[in-house]
Amino acid sequence: MPGLSISERPGLCHNPPMSASTPGTLQRAVAVIDAVAEGSSTARGIAAATGLPLPTVYRITRELCEVEYLVHLREESRFALGYQLHRLAVRLHEDLGLDPQVRREIANLHTQTGMASYLALHRGADFVLVHVVDSPQAPRLRPMRFGFRENPHATAFGKLGLAAACAAGREDTLEAMTLRALTPHTVTDPRALAAELQTVAEAGLAWEREEFQAGTACVAAPFSSASGTLLGSVAVSAPMTAYRGQERHIEHLVRSAASRAGRIYRLGRD
Repeated sequence: MPGLSISERPGLCHNPPMSASTPGTLQRAVAVIDAVAEGSSTARGIAAATGLPLPTVYRITRELCEVEYLVHLREESRFALGYQLHRLAVRLHEDLGLDPQVRREIANLHTQTGMASYLALHRGADFVLVHVVDSPQAPRLRPMRFGFRENPHATAFGKLGLAAACAAGREDTLEAMTLRALTPHTVTDPRALAAELQTVAEAGLAWEREEFQAGTACVAAPFSSASGTLLGSVAVSAPMTAYRGQERHIEHLVRSAASRAGRIYRLGRD
């Protein structure tokens, strides 16, 4: 198969070790699930990853096993993710409206471009990555996976979301954001970024070139509701060298995939 659909576990992003002052059983339980998802599957490994005392880890893992958010593999002396998380993931995908036709569009884009291909959904200036198709020959950007929503100023998805707001709304959003430099090419000056976002809004296309990760570039095209509200975006990423001589061709393929995805979403909402 030329591409692999990656629907990774939603919400299971790596958390930093928890301090002793972190309140609430819920946060501790989530931290334990996160640790297991990231590969810390033994009780001692979970304790090391979360900073929780070992007795607390034993208590929380036992409770999570009782509700099937974790399973205890006794023969291997380790824990694994439970079946309830799969049920929640399926429900989340249903709520997000990940139509099989849209999945096929992202898979086709990966095949056509030979690049990692992405689908993000938007709510105002916020976006969330909901589907990725990649392959060993064209791997996705790390840490982009299901649920990724960080650093909008340095991602093509994020720029589309920021550009969708009116000029005054963009200024307010940028003032409230921390424009962190991820690479030497990341735009961190609010006025320079605002000018770029105006260009993005006019072009209906967003590029980031080595702003998220050195040596790579990403281009994204939006799709909207019948009323013009931004619903989502489609994008590809690849090493900078992969775009040489075919930027306009790649833009056309991404725009076309976004147009077809938008049509599917609009029909599904009628």
